Amino acid sequence: MEKRVGVLVGTKGRGSNLAGLAEAGIPISIVVGADSSAPVHGVALRYGLNWQEIGYEDGYGERLERAFEGCDLICLAGYLRLLPTTVTDRHTVLNIHPSLLPAYGGKGMYGLHVHRAVLEAGEKESGCTVHRVSEVYDEGEIVLQARCPVLPEDTPETLSARVLELEKLTYAAAVRKVLGA
Repeated sequence: MEKRVGVLVGTKGRGSNLAGLAEAGIPISIVVGADSSAPVHGVALRYGLNWQEIGYEDGYGERLERAFEGCDLICLAGYLRLLPTTVTDRHTVLNIHPSLLPAYGGKGMYGLHVHRAVLEAGEKESGCTVHRVSEVYDEGEIVLQARCPVLPEDTPETLSARVLELEKLTYAAAVRKVLGA
C-alpha cells in the first residue's frame, strides 16, 4: 500500500517546496491551506493535488486533524505558525528550514531574514535542515541537512536561491527516509 503524505502550506510562500515534493514523486494525498487566493493554491492545482481550505478560526486543530486523517506523514511548506498539539501529538510532522539548525532558527527566522543573518555573521557555509516538528519553533529532531558555501559576492537573495535548490532535493530525500521508502 502506498504511503500517504499531507502537506500544510502557508499563505505567503511561492509554493516552491510543495512543487519540489510533487516533482520528486512524493505521494501527496492532500494539501491544506488557509487561503485559496495564495500563490501556493495555484501550485497545488497545477500538479493536480487535492486542496482543502481551512481557516485559522476556533477548532483549527481539530479540523486539521480530520483533514490529515489517514496520512502517514505531514510536511510543512511555508507554514510559519506553531502547530496545535492535537496534530503534533498524533502525527509525524516534518518542516524544512533554510539554515543549518540549530543556527538561525526560531520565531521570526524565515526566508530572507535567515539569509541576511547568515551573511551578517560572516558564515562560510549555509544550507537547509529538515526536522521533526515539536512545540517549539525549529527545535525538533534533525532528520537531514544539506550544505552549500556562502560566496563572497552573495546577497540574501542569491544565497536564498542556492539554498532553495538544496531544499527541493533534501526535503524529498528526508520524506523518503522517514517513510522508509
